[in-house]
Amino acid sequence: MSSSFSAKMELAKDMKVEDKLYRYNEVQYPVIMSPVENLKAMERLEARADDVMLVAYPKCGFNWMVAVLRKILAAATGEKAEWDSPSPPLMEFFGPEMQQVIHKAPSPRFLGTHMHPDNIPASFTTKKTKMLVIFRNPKDTVVSFYHFSNKNSFLPTAESWDRFFSEFMSGKVPWGSYFDHVLGWERRMDDPNVIIVTFEELKQDLSEGVRRVSEFFGFSLSDPQIQAISEESTFNAMKESSNDSHGQMGNVLFRKGEVGDWKNHFSPAQSQEMDTAFEKHLAGTKLGAKLKYDLYCK
Repeated sequence: MSSSFSAKMELAKDMKVEDKLYRYNEVQYPVIMSPVENLKAMERLEARADDVMLVAYPKCGFNWMVAVLRKILAAATGEKAEWDSPSPPLMEFFGPEMQQVIHKAPSPRFLGTHMHPDNIPASFTTKKTKMLVIFRNPKDTVVSFYHFSNKNSFLPTAESWDRFFSEFMSGKVPWGSYFDHVLGWERRMDDPNVIIVTFEELKQDLSEGVRRVSEFFGFSLSDPQIQAISEESTFNAMKESSNDSHGQMGNVLFRKGEVGDWKNHFSPAQSQEMDTAFEKHLAGTKLGAKLKYDLYCK
């Protein structure tokens, strides 16, 4: 964990809860990690055709897939995958100075974001940059987001589970509405430069996930390489090594990684509210079907 990151964590601890978030283009962002100068600089970031781009709504498996992709890149290029380069590779965390570093970085660059697809710089579409998008069922996503907020000094501590659930359902959480993000990527489902993989698919068969992702980005890995990466990259393996890879943020970023933990938090009324929202926003959509809501959320 870099000293600058640790300094930001300490700064966040002394901030008032109401000062930790601000709005930019009608979406809330954390002041410390994504100040307005970062977001304005990101809008000018020039994509490359060979960038490796990872996109996920918060708490859908982003940090897990960061580690998997680093291993894939290391196997494909023969270069050691360093975690802190920077950590994590969220573009909205890059200040103007880091944007210049990224501009000069050798290819292939590994970049990531939690941004809504409409807020990702247009050059990533123009240059036909390949993007891996990770989603997770909404019930487990909101539970993970709730616990993350209570452990993360950059975000306001959730007053209660009921309050956080209500804010999540109304889209009043950092990076905006889960359903808006899903609908944004629904419009890109047939884009050959986008692959959408679910957290649940990766939990069920990580080897197949590693194979699909590698082939999508044009990396030719052998079966032994794929098997080795998969064995080293199970969620439990990542959690066990998180103190070494992520320092004090390890327990914050990697909690349970379970499918179905929502059942330990949701009231029957909240479950019904989420069911109704899913039906309203995503019934009949390709991405809605891919999320297998009836299997994981009923």
